Amino acid sequence: MGLKIGMDLGLLIGLFSIFIYVFAKNVITAQYKVYLLFHFFMMIWPIGQVGVHTTDRPHLQIIYITLSFVGLSMLGFGWLLFTKYLAHGAYYKPSRNVVLSFLAPSLLLSVAMIWNPANLFVAPVNGDYGEREYGPVFWCMSLLLVAYFQYSARLLWHKARIQTEQAERARLKNALLGLVVMVALPLLDLLVNVLLDPWLPVIPGITSLGILASDIFFLYSLQKHRSFDLVKIAQQDVVDTLSVGIIVLDEQEFVIEINRNVCPKLNIVLGKRLEMEALLAAHLLDPSTEEAFMRLYRSQSGERAHTELVIKHDPKQYWSLHAAPIIIGSKLLGKVITLQDITELKSHVLKSQEQNTSLQERNRALIYMQDELFQANRKLEQMAITDSLTGCFNRRFLMQQLEHEVLTNLRYKIPFAVFLFDIDMFKLVNDTYGHVVGDEVIRRTAEAVKGALRRTDILARYGGEEFAVYLPHTDQEQAERLAQRIREVVESNVMPTGRGRAPISVTISMGTHVVERQTDLQIDDVKSYLEELFYNIDSALYRAKDNGRNRVVNY
Repeated sequence: MGLKIGMDLGLLIGLFSIFIYVFAKNVITAQYKVYLLFHFFMMIWPIGQVGVHTTDRPHLQIIYITLSFVGLSMLGFGWLLFTKYLAHGAYYKPSRNVVLSFLAPSLLLSVAMIWNPANLFVAPVNGDYGEREYGPVFWCMSLLLVAYFQYSARLLWHKARIQTEQAERARLKNALLGLVVMVALPLLDLLVNVLLDPWLPVIPGITSLGILASDIFFLYSLQKHRSFDLVKIAQQDVVDTLSVGIIVLDEQEFVIEINRNVCPKLNIVLGKRLEMEALLAAHLLDPSTEEAFMRLYRSQSGERAHTELVIKHDPKQYWSLHAAPIIIGSKLLGKVITLQDITELKSHVLKSQEQNTSLQERNRALIYMQDELFQANRKLEQMAITDSLTGCFNRRFLMQQLEHEVLTNLRYKIPFAVFLFDIDMFKLVNDTYGHVVGDEVIRRTAEAVKGALRRTDILARYGGEEFAVYLPHTDQEQAERLAQRIREVVESNVMPTGRGRAPISVTISMGTHVVERQTDLQIDDVKSYLEELFYNIDSALYRAKDNGRNRVVNY
């Protein structure tokens, strides 16, 4: 018994120390807030376990036992929410309904354990809870934790598999390992100390050890791979130095970023939805401009919407508001709203018309600054390295990567290969099923090819239905095997075409080129070399099409 109390007390001290460490050493971002909630639920278990073994009064023992298992039940909700934040990133904002759907099962079972009707949760043995029997509510709680674990583990595993960033993949795998440890040891405790209790001696502290070990894994995941938090903090610091107020909205108009120069009297809160109509109703300077502003604000044409606000406190404040959509491809991802304090400008206008020319110049300067910000934003969007339809790298990124890789490969005589393939008879797919199905065929084909490639290979959308693959450290034999595997995977990939229509599959024709036995070749112009390389591969691709399609031809 003393060993059991010592282990649980040690767990409590360890968890509390980690709790204090996280507060003292880290900037508390959204992920850390959810982690601390998760950590709090962990700490409930040892508190209850220590309590139940320090008293022989049954009415106190049942309180401590219930506290422990309520904490364990809520721990399932905590780790599921924490998993969502790890999988979806720092900008993940779950809705209230989503949080309630996660919380409801744990909450209902917690109520049932506290109520314990007819001892359906736990019953004493010989009037004492030091030895006890568990009922259906306990087993329901165990099954719920297993269900939480399965959902969380599948989510982390899926996100780790599709993640291209090495640091983020390691972050997810560490969290997954912590989750496995958290579940494995309590299940071992359940097997040894509950199911096999009549035949085996009690082994104390298994669940406590699992909780502490998993918490170390989770904390390591946050501490070791927290570059995204650091980037966010650095970005926030830069944004806060600007002289204008900046508000960033997601596609549902929730505030995901706000700097310190946004006027607090506008009651704009991070994480909440920005109700533009309510904001205009309270502060619009000229009500007759509301309809025109809202029409531009709601459109996806890419045009900026502009209006002016007034805060009717003493003294009055005037703000110039610009709203610009963030559009990549044809998809609206959110909006950037900038607020410029123009109180001084307005005061000059109202005081003297003689200063009108000067004020117009300043206003034009303001508009010019907004236009520069907008143009800079557009340039940043165009520099994105991924294709919006398929999620693959785009052609620009591929060529930049090859310019560096090819020189290195030739210098150190490292074999590599480049594939170029496109979808056979794709125009017929578009003509028969429409462009929506055509886009879906392109997207699903890219997904199938990704699954057939190695982790180090680079898949890029080269243009239209045409794709290119760069395979580093690949000789002729490996390239031929991978090319045939890609062709077979695409051919066996069956895709739906819509309600009432049979699914289809497509084939690809591929040209390949393997640079394996280099001589001491000196390249003066790597771009010219790549142009010649892709010309050769393109020739092989056309031979594949001329020879009947659905085949691989090596240059």
